[in-house]
Amino acid sequence: MPYPMQLGFQDATSPIMEELTYFHDHTLMIVFLISSLVLYIIILMLTTKLTHTSTMDAQEVETIWTILPAVILVLIALPSLRILYMMDEIYNPYLTIKAMGHQWYWSYEYTDYEDLTFDSYMIPTQDLAPGQLRLLEVDNRVVLPMELPIRVLISSEDVIHAWTVPSLGLKADAIPGRLNQATLTSTRPGVYYGQCSEICGSNHSFMPIVLEMTTLKYFEKWSSMMQ
Repeated sequence: MPYPMQLGFQDATSPIMEELTYFHDHTLMIVFLISSLVLYIIILMLTTKLTHTSTMDAQEVETIWTILPAVILVLIALPSLRILYMMDEIYNPYLTIKAMGHQWYWSYEYTDYEDLTFDSYMIPTQDLAPGQLRLLEVDNRVVLPMELPIRVLISSEDVIHAWTVPSLGLKADAIPGRLNQATLTSTRPGVYYGQCSEICGSNHSFMPIVLEMTTLKYFEKWSSMMQ
């Protein structure tokens, strides 16, 4: 969960989100160094009248400021491509669930079970229990086992939605007539919140996503009770 006045990302819960956080810090450091260098040069040009004609017209300087940006772009692109491929790879998922977007709620289907489907609606503010979060709690949570690869199939039945859980590094568009795929693996138990992040109508802000990551034993018990 984010907290008030938070500047960074939410705490990473999946290996993919940890990689994304490291990549963010790596890129931000490069941006900081470039910005500092440019600011230093601007200040130097404004505060001194000294110039060096051979430096201003030197071929070596032009070569450096052409090659150096290319090297920096490579240093950014290689980790980025690595993470992109990691996000697309799925190795023998233990479980597959299907998330369908509607105006304005989500429906879920556990495709590995014979009859395990339910709709997930936001709990209205007046019905919240003490300690529950406004605009984020739902009547039916998605319960999943932790430390296991899980495939999520995402689509929509009306307009474009987006199934997003920031702490897991997940964001995939739910498009009518198209089936998108994502993978998630939680490294620890907990309750993780997300929301639709694609403007989908008047109640766009009122279709939250809640994942409850538990142990495999509890998940099997829950699934047997829901069937």
